[in-house]
Amino acid sequence: MIETDQAFGIDIGGSGIKGAPVNLETGEFAQERLRIPTPQESTPEAVAGVVREILDAFEVADGTPVGIAFPAPVHVGRPLHFMGNLDQSWLGVDINQFMSESTGRRVHVVNDGDAAGLGEALYGSARNVGGLVIATTLGTGIGTALIMDGILIPNTELGHIILDGTDAEKLAADSARTREELSWKKWGARLTKYYRALEHYLAPEIFVVGGGVSKKHEKFFPYIDINTPIVPAALLNTAGIVGAAAYAHKMEALATRA
Repeated sequence: MIETDQAFGIDIGGSGIKGAPVNLETGEFAQERLRIPTPQESTPEAVAGVVREILDAFEVADGTPVGIAFPAPVHVGRPLHFMGNLDQSWLGVDINQFMSESTGRRVHVVNDGDAAGLGEALYGSARNVGGLVIATTLGTGIGTALIMDGILIPNTELGHIILDGTDAEKLAADSARTREELSWKKWGARLTKYYRALEHYLAPEIFVVGGGVSKKHEKFFPYIDINTPIVPAALLNTAGIVGAAAYAHKMEALATRA
């Protein structure tokens, strides 16, 4: 059983659903995470069943803030209008209400890119950075999060800006690099175009780059020619869980004050 003064984070992905209790002072897992494969038919009922299984496995106590990182834009009190990596039956679901009812507890759902960005802003590479932080995840697509003076600006989809007449993530995501067998140098040139566009429109203080490929940042960072500092993510694949837990703790605190 985890301590009630911690928060619990769950990260729902297309291939796996992961969860762990988080020490909010350090941003580290209080226990080793549990990962369960995402059901092949990733319907709301099937995914909620895995979430319940994870919560039960850790014997998460009532009153523990529970945050869920989810791969879609999330608006509190409004149904989902876009679903990329899970079953399309999620469309029209009020996910906060559905997950709360399915688990028998109040949970707080946040976009997965936002969760990762928040984790990096609170505990990782963007900690104590004032002004605007743009966190990006380079993977199958490009996820983005905007953090302004530690405050999350949710549900940005800046991976879909238009570059050379097409969706940026089709040109610059890590999947494009592998699909087209790009060299690190050629991929870096595409990333330069992408990050220069974000520089032009938003002028951030720093870019944080996550996703699995960030572990190889020394291979492509030298080819990204921009003025803004750019750093690899520190939390790597823990960022979604950590950020979701921190988000839930904050939302619970706001609810208590209301």
